[in-house]
Amino acid sequence: MEDPRITYVPELEQYAVAYTSYSKGGPGVSLALTKDFRSFQRFGVIMAPEDKDAALLPRRIDGHWALIHRPMTPLGAHMWISYSPDLRYWGRHRMILEARRGAWWDANKIGLCSPPIETSEGWLMIYHGIRQTASGSLYRLGLALFELDNPEKCILRGDSWIFGPETEYERKGDVRDVVFPCGYTMAPDKDTINLYYGAADSSIALARASVQSLLAWLKANGHCERRQC
Repeated sequence: MEDPRITYVPELEQYAVAYTSYSKGGPGVSLALTKDFRSFQRFGVIMAPEDKDAALLPRRIDGHWALIHRPMTPLGAHMWISYSPDLRYWGRHRMILEARRGAWWDANKIGLCSPPIETSEGWLMIYHGIRQTASGSLYRLGLALFELDNPEKCILRGDSWIFGPETEYERKGDVRDVVFPCGYTMAPDKDTINLYYGAADSSIALARASVQSLLAWLKANGHCERRQC
């Protein structure tokens, strides 16, 4: 079990935990619900291998639950969305964000980091991009914004990355050059987020940001062409 993304779901009055679970066939996505983090209702594997980087949206979209995830397909490692009436059976699988090609910072693989942040302007998604270099993989973070009532539609995507490994504890460790968040908490002002992230797979670090400043950066530094989204 690794990389859990935890979403509070008001309708269920429970927390949904989407996590990577390993099997003989490789990593898949599993789901569990809990009220107290002591006992869990396990739904088991909901996305077959190979699949990772999943989070449940906190409310239904047109009557269905929506899950963001990252399957490995012949097309590559891109972000997808799937829908379910009951959290058990999933369908209507659609790609929503594609890893770019060439020399981009997110040219090889992408995947959702923390659960999407619901804002008045759309679902703000922090995602990781992986670029293969001569010294290994380099993990950095970028932003994308999707429509509130149609999270399949990308509104904006940042051209450059916003957060990457810089300090020694982020660049040197069990896996070098990695910043990898799976969760955040929101301050009482509903704007300041505390972003918790793995640093070089050796420690856990904390960074703070303003949601409004992230949205402002995305408006100034992003666009969404059809070929990208």
